[in-house]
Amino acid sequence: MRTLIRDVRVFDGERSIGRADVVIEGELIAAAGAGAGDQADVEIGGAGRTLLPGLIDAHTHVFDGSLAQALRHGVTTELDMFCLPEILAEQRLLAAGNDDVADLRSAGTLATAPGGHPTQLLAALAGTVLDGAPAIDFVSDPAQAPAFVRARLAEGADYLKIVIDDGRVHGADLPAMTPDVATALTEAAHDAGLRVVAHAISAAEVGIALDAGADGLAHVWTDLAPGDPASRRLAERVRAQGVFVVTTLAYFEAITARHVETADRARPGSSAGAAGALRDLHRAGVPLLAGTDATPFAPAHGAGLHRELELLTEAGLSPEEALAAATSLPARHFGLDDRGRIAPGLRADLVLVEGDPTRDITATGAIVDVWRRGVRQTRQ
Repeated sequence: MRTLIRDVRVFDGERSIGRADVVIEGELIAAAGAGAGDQADVEIGGAGRTLLPGLIDAHTHVFDGSLAQALRHGVTTELDMFCLPEILAEQRLLAAGNDDVADLRSAGTLATAPGGHPTQLLAALAGTVLDGAPAIDFVSDPAQAPAFVRARLAEGADYLKIVIDDGRVHGADLPAMTPDVATALTEAAHDAGLRVVAHAISAAEVGIALDAGADGLAHVWTDLAPGDPASRRLAERVRAQGVFVVTTLAYFEAITARHVETADRARPGSSAGAAGALRDLHRAGVPLLAGTDATPFAPAHGAGLHRELELLTEAGLSPEEALAAATSLPARHFGLDDRGRIAPGLRADLVLVEGDPTRDITATGAIVDVWRRGVRQTRQ
């Protein structure tokens, strides 16, 4: 099957390249550029529309139905940051053999302290999307790190996630991973060829993750007030160490709204603190990857990423920078060399929208067509 999208505005994952013809042949992009179009089995008009690389959500949690929901909203790849082994095995098979759902990469089982985050959330999910409260593996001693990483490799993990979180940002008191365990896990993961993404949502926890040598942060920090010089200094350190940051502003917006609804205004973690940290990271030149922390609840898979893009522009990113954060940047930092851009030879993971999201980011939600690995999705 050869498909021609004629005379369409193109954002190639890094920049706008103006109007072009884009040809899809089989699973791949065959051509992209002015006058690249020729005879095709299917021709789609691009007037008034913009073609984007398939969106990549760099922080999700996958359950049954998540990948189909994501693809309906133009998210062609999800980077899962914790998935229970039995769920992960099913979702991997689904994504590998079915182009009607988003593709999947995953950390598998995350590393946490005994009784640490997110065990309290798993207990809360028991009887909803989980049958009972599952026990998860944990790490309490640096000597356990190599065996833990080997177990994740056996699970098929694509990267390792470690949790450094004492719960205080969210008004809890939880056991937290110690710095020596975080360092041992990071070293063991690097020895095995895995990237390490650290869950850390306070400035002190981010410091531990940076000391340990983590490659990326799964969230921005939230406990420093906007404009605090300590936040700017921390952002400069993140940049100096070459660490990327997944943004998850939509997650902090959701939990802030939930706290307000319950009149729980005493908790320091907030969307304002998160947005302030993001502004400091952006000014420092840190690579920012758009992610939502999507769950079966809020933020929602797929739709949450469009809200994330809006929040990124509100925090100071240009629309093109926000689009790169959801396309080429997560592909680059997670080693997905076959996607995230529009160029010949890459996967035909594409989203066609009405309007111009490089000027108005909300246009990403006006989806006309989605292709996953060259397969055009049925639009309802």
